[in-house]
Amino acid sequence: MSNPLFSEKAFSASRTDYTDQGVMTLNGTINKSILLFATMLLPAAWLWFKLGGGSNLDYAANNGLMTYAISGMVIGLISSLVMMFKKSLSPYLAPIYAAAEGLFLGAISMIFEAAYEGIVMNAIGITLLVFAAMLLAYRSGLLRATPMFTKVIVFATMGVGVFYLITMIMGFFGVESFYYGNSPMSIGISALIAGIAAFNLILDFSFIEQQSNAGAPKYMEWFSGVALLMTLVWLYLEILRLLAKLQSRD
Repeated sequence: MSNPLFSEKAFSASRTDYTDQGVMTLNGTINKSILLFATMLLPAAWLWFKLGGGSNLDYAANNGLMTYAISGMVIGLISSLVMMFKKSLSPYLAPIYAAAEGLFLGAISMIFEAAYEGIVMNAIGITLLVFAAMLLAYRSGLLRATPMFTKVIVFATMGVGVFYLITMIMGFFGVESFYYGNSPMSIGISALIAGIAAFNLILDFSFIEQQSNAGAPKYMEWFSGVALLMTLVWLYLEILRLLAKLQSRD
């Protein structure tokens, strides 16, 4: 699997835990994901209204915008790492992770909104539509995680990771990647990465269903919900980046 939280080894270890709460299900995990998404939106909305929603970026910057962003990123990283090693704590740490991501995304979204008015609501709407479409496609059998499909998406995701790393290294040496521009190639790559992120949802749904059938404990719904939220956050950021590139050409 391309999602860092989804591994057969992690779930097989959890199946040895005794619990009387039952086993995880795909529906239960989707419900947990929706709850975590709502939890993420609350601090993002709070920060948005507290700092002016991107209408005055200087005011936001002078009142701790980047502090909120960095704090959210650090807390989210720590909570996700703890969950990786102590999955039974997921019901308690998953909401903390979601709230921390909300602060981070709220700050990032305000920066984009300051440059392109209305872009954030469009990106949120498209992200939710893509999620619903992928879930419907999976449920209906239109898209399935066949061995070939899985192999293609996993290798494509690894390629995106390498591309991100190269771009970051170039930035350290003061070389600006064409990826940050608004050329047709840059827009095409952003659209491709957003598509890969969307298709990762199919792999996530399939893995969750497999582990549900294998008898993973109920608390793993929260763990899997965090994994789904990670994919959604990646998808949202790529859609946000793509829309920004398209609007900058107007």
